[in-house]
Formats: sequence, structure tokens, C-alpha cells
Amino acid sequence: MNPLRCRLACGFTLIELLVVMAVLGVLAAAVMPLGETLMRAQKERELRQALWEIRGAIDEYKRMSQARTVAVAEGQSGYPASLAALVEGVPDTRPQTQGQMLYFLRRVPRDPFADPWLAAEKTWRLRSFASPPDKPLPGDDVYDVRSSSDAVALDGSPYATW
Repeated sequence: MNPLRCRLACGFTLIELLVVMAVLGVLAAAVMPLGETLMRAQKERELRQALWEIRGAIDEYKRMSQARTVAVAEGQSGYPASLAALVEGVPDTRPQTQGQMLYFLRRVPRDPFADPWLAAEKTWRLRSFASPPDKPLPGDDVYDVRSSSDAVALDGSPYATW
């Protein structure tokens, strides 16, 4: 039998396999941080989208309360009492559609950086209309929402300030 043919038929040596495994290990170690960064960037996109959705619904609720489409009690700000009110709906006060419900969200989006075991509504920090912008606190209504995460974004800004 030809020695060259035997060498080709016998397969790889242990040294060759170890070298290939070492090269694959180095490549995997180099790709891991990139994968983590991509996952974090995806969560940041989800956070921006969720904030945009909720804030848009809050603004629409306020607009409809100013137009007297949504009933507002005397002395109230005209903002929703909770995030759940945006999903559960409120009665329409217009004469032609009186009694029908107005819905502003299909569901409350969740903060992607919050504890996954919390209900979506509990993943947000709420700011009431009466609280100052430099010290946002919850209250009788929902004027704004912020992320409950204390982490910092890829651009260096805290998620809680978005």
C-alpha cells in the first residue's frame, strides 16, 4: 500500500484537532462581546419603541380629555389614572358614540431591562403631572414613564432618563 494513500485515509492527528479547537475557541471568545453588544442594542431599540408607544397613548388620552371626549373629574389633570386605564379603556362622552369605550393601547409594553417576572405595568417608573421634572414621583395620574433600570446605555446615558 502506498504510504501517501494511507496517510490520507487515516484522518486527522490529535495535534491537528487540538489546533483547530484552539482556533475555534479564540474566534468564539472574540465574537462573544459583539453578540452581547448586539443583544443590548436590540433591548435599547425595544425600550425606545415601548416608551414611544406609551407616551403616544398618554398624549392621545390628554388630547381627548381636553376635547371633552374623555370625562375628566373636576380638579383632575386630564392624564390617565394608570397605565391600565390606557388598556382597559374609558367611556366615550361624545353624544353620537356615548357609551362606547375608547382604547389607547392593546397592552402595556414592558421595560426590556426590568425584572421579567414583574407585570408589564410594574416595570415602569411613573411620573405624575404634579411632580417636578427634576424629581419625578408617581401620583394621582400618569404624566410620563421612565425605565426602571439604573443601567447605562451604549451611548453613556442612563436608561432612566430616556
